[in-house]
Amino acid sequence: MKIDDISAFVAVVRNQSVSAAAESLRLTQSAITRRVQNFEQDLGVELLDRSVKPPRPNATGKRVFEQCSKVLLEVDRLRDLVQNDQAPTGVFRIGVIQTVGDMVLLDTLQRLNAAFPGLHTEVASGWGAQLLERVANAEIDAAVALFPATKVLPEGLVGRALGRLELVVVAKKGSMPRRSYKLRELYDVGWVLNPDGCGFRAGLARTLAQQGLSFKLNLETFGTDLQLGLVANGAGLGLMPLPILERSRHLAQLDIINVSDFKPLLDIWLIQAQLPGPVQHAIDFVAQAVAEAFAAPAPALGKVRVV
Repeated sequence: MKIDDISAFVAVVRNQSVSAAAESLRLTQSAITRRVQNFEQDLGVELLDRSVKPPRPNATGKRVFEQCSKVLLEVDRLRDLVQNDQAPTGVFRIGVIQTVGDMVLLDTLQRLNAAFPGLHTEVASGWGAQLLERVANAEIDAAVALFPATKVLPEGLVGRALGRLELVVVAKKGSMPRRSYKLRELYDVGWVLNPDGCGFRAGLARTLAQQGLSFKLNLETFGTDLQLGLVANGAGLGLMPLPILERSRHLAQLDIINVSDFKPLLDIWLIQAQLPGPVQHAIDFVAQAVAEAFAAPAPALGKVRVV
């Protein structure tokens, strides 16, 4: 029996019409009819009740249809397996949150283009929750985002941890002289944070709410470099991943503040659909590049003071 004949039979049952099946497979009605008849001959049994219009699957046809659907699914998986062993081509759509993108995106894209010259990469940016939703809706192939280790992903998606980020509270150098603070003692200083939707900001807000506290927002703006520059100028406190702080040109003008009741950690996640697609090699390449970037020691730009 032939896969094309099985596909024709499944299409007729699913579409409940020979003409609709022909349209879905871009074949003539006579070709669909011939393939279904060939399939019945191979099995030695009639599968359709042709006494009604349009033909409907009989009892045997219904059982065969269920099995054929599984067969076609396995065939698709087999084709994907073969494609995954080849260098991906076409369009690769990856989402990266800005915090990670600022650190790794330029180098990773250059390496990706060199490794897969037949691939055209499109990059989307956004908050982690937004990118997660876009992967779930098949708008992008994968996303790199920051979530707690306990994050539960929607059905049909899988994630892998690429590393862990320690978030630190930073202030203008010399402005916070004590060895340790509690969150409630920082209210009057205020914060320089990302706009609402940022995972860092949400984590801070949750911790404060658990203590019956709120935060004073001095400035909200995008961009880690701008935020660190504003903090270095005394605009308020910042909340930043340690690897990004260590690579910042503002490092010498900043201190890490020891906040005894706030020690946030986030995992770097690579999130994708559960079933591998034709760009799986590209997804794995990005995952490895991000993991390597955050595992590497920071360049020697100076020494950050912890107070």
